[in-house]
Amino acid sequence: MPASLVLTHCPRPDHYDRQVVRLPAGSDDDPHRWAEAVFDLHRAPAHVKALLGLRQLLVPLIGVPRTTKSPFAVREVVDGEALVAASERHLDFWCGIRAADDTLEVTTAVSLHGWRGRLYWMPVGILHGPITRAMMRRAARSRC
Repeated sequence: MPASLVLTHCPRPDHYDRQVVRLPAGSDDDPHRWAEAVFDLHRAPAHVKALLGLRQLLVPLIGVPRTTKSPFAVREVVDGEALVAASERHLDFWCGIRAADDTLEVTTAVSLHGWRGRLYWMPVGILHGPITRAMMRRAARSRC
């Protein structure tokens, strides 16, 4: 697969990863639809919802505002990759979502801002990969 758009927007990230899961044969390859399916927080696994709820409770303690709307809206689709991005006080992040050849790929780049970003990313960085894969597997079961 080609390099992700996220590296165009964030060439020197503090965190970068790529998660890949298999899709059922013949799955749709529309990256916009897959981005919506992966980041559909209403259909997220129960443990992911619980962790997001915990996030909402704890982030004000470090001066980060609670999220009032989903930061996972698709900004653009370029060359078969949907780009999701958000800029917040503590970090900027970009996710590229691509589906091709019966695989779903989510590439993430994060740029941290100051001590708030570093403190926030300590637990989130550990959980990011497993949570992302859980959301991807849930989306894959839906057969977008």
